[in-house]
Amino acid sequence: MNMRMRRAAFAVAAGAMAVSLAACGSAKESGGGSSKSSSPKKGDAITVGLLLPENQTARYEKFDKPLIEKKVQELTNGKGKIVYANAKQDATLQNQQVDTMITNKVDVLIVDAVDAAAIKNSVQKAKDAGIPVVAYDRLAQGPIDAYTSFDNETVGKTQGEALLKALGSKAKSGKIVMMNGSSTDPNAAQFKKGAHEVLNGKVNIGKEYDTKEWKPENANSNMEGAISALGKKNIIGVYSANDGMAGGIITALKAAGISNIPVTGQDAELAGVQRIVAGEQYMSVYKPYAPEAAAAAEMAVDLAQGKPLDAVAKDKVDSPTTKQVPSVLVPVTALTKDNIKDTVIKDGVYTVTDICTGQYKAACDKIGLK
Repeated sequence: MNMRMRRAAFAVAAGAMAVSLAACGSAKESGGGSSKSSSPKKGDAITVGLLLPENQTARYEKFDKPLIEKKVQELTNGKGKIVYANAKQDATLQNQQVDTMITNKVDVLIVDAVDAAAIKNSVQKAKDAGIPVVAYDRLAQGPIDAYTSFDNETVGKTQGEALLKALGSKAKSGKIVMMNGSSTDPNAAQFKKGAHEVLNGKVNIGKEYDTKEWKPENANSNMEGAISALGKKNIIGVYSANDGMAGGIITALKAAGISNIPVTGQDAELAGVQRIVAGEQYMSVYKPYAPEAAAAAEMAVDLAQGKPLDAVAKDKVDSPTTKQVPSVLVPVTALTKDNIKDTVIKDGVYTVTDICTGQYKAACDKIGLK
């Protein structure tokens, strides 16, 4: 999504607070955002460390990073600085990146964890150094101070409901394949849980996979295995946890001569939207990254400046290690060919020209996308 996406109206906490929420010593993990420091409040000249998990998925470099950078600049009158690193799906590298951020004495960290459990000790190190941590998009373990993401179980339910709608009366006439995300990503477990709540008992799940590192090529291999095991005539639909994997799945389906079965997705990536236009992919989940990025930036700046999070974080979320973490959960929308105009185009994510390139022009015309 580009930076013309709509912004959610997240309020910035009014007034300054003299005590910092960052811990000087070791923080207790029983309550998020509860640690305090006697250090004076920072001004606008803060340094925000931003750690994103990978660059395989288009969203992180194209949308999340620039959106967060822009919001931090807005909130600090152009004086705030972002120090950025991408872990390229390597949890060990990300832990090293946290160490570097601590050494460089950033004022606050925004971390989208490669592995939510593996990041725990690094989060603790940051807290011990007096650096508050905002968990971004994935609920990192350890004494995090704040968290923002989407309601991930709702994402899974939205995908499951869309798949059921597409299957209609044929829902139990064959087998579906479930292609979940990476087992190291807590979001993937929540997507899977939400989808199962909707699908269990209403479809026959022939094969189910947790897809290593969310990689499309791994989803492609898994799908080839499912086709071989189940038989191509018996597969009536595929639950795919995101658009990248949907691309790999659809390639495998085409190679096997399977068409006209619904495949779900998530992230409203351009390639996914184009596949929806072409009728190859049934749906995606449109997750407006601008409000998520805005919430992360606001909470990070407030934490660095010693302000309370109450005006921004209206929710509380429990992680396996930390209870009642101040959180912002952003709503999502099921994206199909029927509402492309009212979602990604209306919000300025893509233009018709972006979507309706040469090979998709006829399909765009057919659904009135001009």
